[in-house]
Amino acid sequence: MEQQWKQLAEGVELLVNRTDKFKTGLLSVTLTVPLRREDATAGALIPEVLYRGSKSYPDMERLSAATDGLYGASLGPAVRQRGESQCVSFLCSVIDDRYALDGGAVLEPAAALMGEVLLDPAVDQGVFRTDYVKSEGANLADRIRSRVNDKRSWSIFRLIQEMCGQEAYAVDKLGDAEEALSAAPEGLWADYQALLGRAKVTFYYGGSARPERVEETVRRAFAPLISGRRAPVECAVPAEPQGPVRTVTDELDVTQGKLAMGFRTGGVTMDSPDYPALLVCNALYGGSANSRLFLHVREKLSLCYYASSLIDKLKGLLVVSSGVEFGDFDRAQEAILAQLDELRAGRFTDDERNAAIRTVVNSLRGRLDSQGQMEDDCVTKLVYGVQPDDGGALIQSVERVTAEDIAQAAQRIQLDTVYRLTGKEGAAHG
Repeated sequence: MEQQWKQLAEGVELLVNRTDKFKTGLLSVTLTVPLRREDATAGALIPEVLYRGSKSYPDMERLSAATDGLYGASLGPAVRQRGESQCVSFLCSVIDDRYALDGGAVLEPAAALMGEVLLDPAVDQGVFRTDYVKSEGANLADRIRSRVNDKRSWSIFRLIQEMCGQEAYAVDKLGDAEEALSAAPEGLWADYQALLGRAKVTFYYGGSARPERVEETVRRAFAPLISGRRAPVECAVPAEPQGPVRTVTDELDVTQGKLAMGFRTGGVTMDSPDYPALLVCNALYGGSANSRLFLHVREKLSLCYYASSLIDKLKGLLVVSSGVEFGDFDRAQEAILAQLDELRAGRFTDDERNAAIRTVVNSLRGRLDSQGQMEDDCVTKLVYGVQPDDGGALIQSVERVTAEDIAQAAQRIQLDTVYRLTGKEGAAHG
């Protein structure tokens, strides 16, 4: 794989991963702005309204016909949270030119279509169409309100709200349901123009096209975006909890309790020298099927229906998520913390360490087999000023992680906040 990065203007960059590995090419454009409560709803709503239609293809039927004409290209919006930033993206997956029946170019017309959708939307009296804003606002409100339906992810969402309540990280990337319902075309149009003017812009391409061709294509299709802008992207990473451990309890009509525990990782993020050790530590703790939380807390002690851990590589957080009986909150919490203490003390075998390393390495290699995951990894790094690579250096660093490295990573992990979701009738038992 040949990788080339280029700054097209201040605050505007292009990364090309040239590879013949895939039968498709993937082109994306990402607009990154700070995650703020006053802007989040508009940032989530704008791409959905844009996707309803452009000047030449003013409705979804004609837009769909246009993608069908490009060998069934897949074009769509995405709103992602990366650290304390909101990333508004459009991604287009197209057949590689090598597989086009007539041998013609597919990248250029696909980029032109994506550029028109983003920069030349269907309008009415100079602003977004009212019917598009209203219907997409209602859809967004439904998405926000439906979060609570998945209690596992809801418990993590609520944990982050409580744990990072004074930090931008706690802002919902989808915004507020009532704001979505009340959005007006004129106001959303102003927010759209502001987004185009102030966002950091990241272009990504993965496929067989040469970097020079990709750059020329991007410059032509997205010309209005390629102008200098000052768009710093930052993420506050507290190294340790800012006070005593807090426990927050919610009551809902549920039959199974949820226990979510948030930890600070000592300030370790994806560009830290200790990041490989944190990855292996997490896999050994709760990030794999052979983890301590799965084998001991779930299987051996039968205290949880599920128990796993995950890390946020930008924010320096580790979150444990588990499902428990209402009467087992305390015992499960103690058992989860006990396994972390075991890792801190280095009480694990070489076989466990090697299994954790294999899990991380296989995961990292697997991401290199997916166009979408490669795009996500590269854009995430670019957004935060970390130069992407082919992933080989990180894999080698993971393979060199020692038992001492794992113990030291675990020693830096400190409990910050505990969230318990219990039943309305079972609060006294939780």
